[in-house]
Amino acid sequence: RPENALKRAEELIAVGQQGAALEVLHDVITSKRSRSVAVSVLEPIMLKFTELCVEQRKGKLIKDGLHQFKNFAQNTNIAAIETVVNRFLELSEEKVQSAQEKADKINLEIVEDLEVAETPESIMLGTVSGEQSKDRTDRAVVTPWLRFLWEAYRNVLDTLRNNARLEQLYQQVAHHAFQFCLKYLRKTEMRRLADLLRHHLSNVSKYQNQPHSINLTDPETLQRHLDARVEQLNAAVQLELWQEAFRSVEDIYNLLVMSKKVPKPHMMANYYSNLAKIFMVGENYLFHAAAQQRSYFLWRTINKTASNESLQKAAVSILLSTLSVPVIASNRGSGIFTDVDESKSKLHRLTNLLGLTKAPTRSGLLKDLLARGVLQQVPKELRQLYECLESKFHPLSICKTIEPIMVKLAADEETKKYIEPLHQVVLTRLLQQLSQVYTTVKTETVVKLASFPPPFDYDRAYIEKFIMNGCRRGDLMIRVDHHNGTLTFETSELFSAPAAAVVDGARLQMAPPEAMHHHLSRLYSGLQSAVGSIDSSIEEERRIIKSQSVARALFEMVDEHKRNAARKAVIERKKEIIENVQMQKEKEQQMQRALRQQQERMTEKARQEEEARKRQIEQMQREREAIEREEARKLAESLTEKSGIKVDAKTLENLDADKLVELQVKQIEDEKAQIQARLKGVAKRLDHTERAFRKEEIPLLEKDYARQRKADRHYFDSARAARLQAARDKHARDLKLKMKMTAIMPDYRAFRDGLESKVREDYEKHCAEVAKMLEKAKKKRVQEYREAKYEAEQRRKAEEEERQRREEEERRRREEEERREEEERARKEVERAEREERERKLAEQAAKQAERQAE
Repeated sequence: RPENALKRAEELIAVGQQGAALEVLHDVITSKRSRSVAVSVLEPIMLKFTELCVEQRKGKLIKDGLHQFKNFAQNTNIAAIETVVNRFLELSEEKVQSAQEKADKINLEIVEDLEVAETPESIMLGTVSGEQSKDRTDRAVVTPWLRFLWEAYRNVLDTLRNNARLEQLYQQVAHHAFQFCLKYLRKTEMRRLADLLRHHLSNVSKYQNQPHSINLTDPETLQRHLDARVEQLNAAVQLELWQEAFRSVEDIYNLLVMSKKVPKPHMMANYYSNLAKIFMVGENYLFHAAAQQRSYFLWRTINKTASNESLQKAAVSILLSTLSVPVIASNRGSGIFTDVDESKSKLHRLTNLLGLTKAPTRSGLLKDLLARGVLQQVPKELRQLYECLESKFHPLSICKTIEPIMVKLAADEETKKYIEPLHQVVLTRLLQQLSQVYTTVKTETVVKLASFPPPFDYDRAYIEKFIMNGCRRGDLMIRVDHHNGTLTFETSELFSAPAAAVVDGARLQMAPPEAMHHHLSRLYSGLQSAVGSIDSSIEEERRIIKSQSVARALFEMVDEHKRNAARKAVIERKKEIIENVQMQKEKEQQMQRALRQQQERMTEKARQEEEARKRQIEQMQREREAIEREEARKLAESLTEKSGIKVDAKTLENLDADKLVELQVKQIEDEKAQIQARLKGVAKRLDHTERAFRKEEIPLLEKDYARQRKADRHYFDSARAARLQAARDKHARDLKLKMKMTAIMPDYRAFRDGLESKVREDYEKHCAEVAKMLEKAKKKRVQEYREAKYEAEQRRKAEEEERQRREEEERRRREEEERREEEERARKEVERAEREERERKLAEQAAKQAERQAE
């Protein structure tokens, strides 16, 4: 009984049998009889079961027990589940803490003398094993408990998943799991935890039909999941798991899309801040700057009373991140052979993560900064840096002007990360401004102009590689001449598109390709005006051709509209067919999924029943062995008390009940032999006495026989006389009764004959009535059959006439449709002939016009 299980377990624990106590509690929790027991009775049993599982590190048992207890209590007592789960995690965390303290104590005990250096043996051991003594101690003492604690978090999350009544407890456990990963720097477990939570969330729609399923349309539920994903993002960033952090960002974005409420500004500021860190690690400076701006603007909205120092620090960070955006793509960017659709998809994906309607650009980010007055909040040297890169034109002194600013930025840990991308922006501006002034320049001159303090002192190979990358993408138009050691800024590409070559920086004049395109456009416009002024007939021909084109377009517009309508109808029909096929597939998938789930449930149920049966068999076996041991002990004690056979404890453990019975039988046989020997001696002494008794008994027996014969004769005579008298009396009574019955016999016979004749008449009358009823019913059934047969025949004839009428109508309808189709084909043929005639006339007119122009 569950009420007695806890007491039994405590008794077993008192004698040191924790394993047996754990089995007793597990059998009670997994038993079907426990379903009818109150949760208040099962709660202390579950708490004791949890303590024993933690002490013995039985992760699978505690998982099974938690599942069973959740099924018992989720409908009646959620607080009991919270108590058990919190107690389980608390005990697991205490074990990890005590193991850590034990490992630290062992490490201190290893160092016997703090003043003595390491011994040669310890140095050799550390060299061979590759680890220190503390690492070995932690692996032996702490790691098993860390593994058990991680399994505890995972098992609890699996138990509480996708249950609306346990949602808050689920999020609390997830929070503790994140803290565990951060405290012990468990990166692998952090990835697995994120995958586990993501898997649970993806299965929400799968379990919508189950009781207590999670509803993500509920704002509170969705907010809890958002908070959990934000904490997951923070943990991944702190552990520097950047890929996992980016996946967490996508999870948050998907939840934000589902949310109907405006997210909290604090949460979004944290979201954009972490996203900016991710982009910075990935060296995506454009989206890093965009995320920084989003985070900065939200931060300004939240902290309206922020100090000037914090505002200036934030403004410096956002300005440097924006200036660090490359003017041209780095050599890690996609080239001309990259899949355009893939690039656009990636760009659209990142833009959505930032909550923007279109992809950010460097110029757009700078305009936003200027519009919001960020430039006025930064120090003077950073404003000077902005002017050098975006406003002033000074190709020969740009690097020298910026060098002291770069040195100051490199000394600050917060701004040091922007030094490398800023140097690349400076190099890009240098080349663009040189192309505005020079046609050819020495490579060594460019290397000197681009000189920076180490480690950003670019050599000739790096600059040439940078130029080639810009030319490959169309951002630069420079030719490298290795023979003469020069760089030539291209000016002969007269008909190439200048799209990327025209940059948004400071410009002295138009680039040569741009100027040539502008000149050609103006020349074309002037020639068009001159030709129209010289020959007026050309303008008239243009007007005629235009009017003919308009007429032809109007005529073809109707036909095009019909074709488009037909095409639209076909597309709609295809869409309907595809949707129906998809719906059918979804229904089949749902049926297969339901069947698979049912099979899994049946398999799981069979497995649990099999495990319960095995546990019951093992329990019965253990009880049988215990009973046999107890019987053997009692039998041994009985043998000791009765026969004096002493059996020690070691011998008793090796003897079973059968062997002890054999010992008892042997002892009984020995005792029997001894008794028989004693009886033989006694029998010899009694033979003479018995013989004397029998001699004296003979005359007494003869006297007793004579007395008994006399008594028997007297009894026989008395009984015979009594039987004769009783027979005479009975005969006299029977004669009197016969005389009385003879007097009434004629009356009896007359009454019986009259009664029989009356019953016979009633019977014959009833038979005649039944025969008449049967004949009447027979005639009625024959009449009904004939009427039903007639009605069926009439109905068949009516159906046959109806079928013939429908066939005749269907034939006339088909003939009518064929006639209409024939008329439609004839009409289309006439229209096609008319259209060909008009086109032929238009072609003749065009030919005549061409002849006139040729003349």
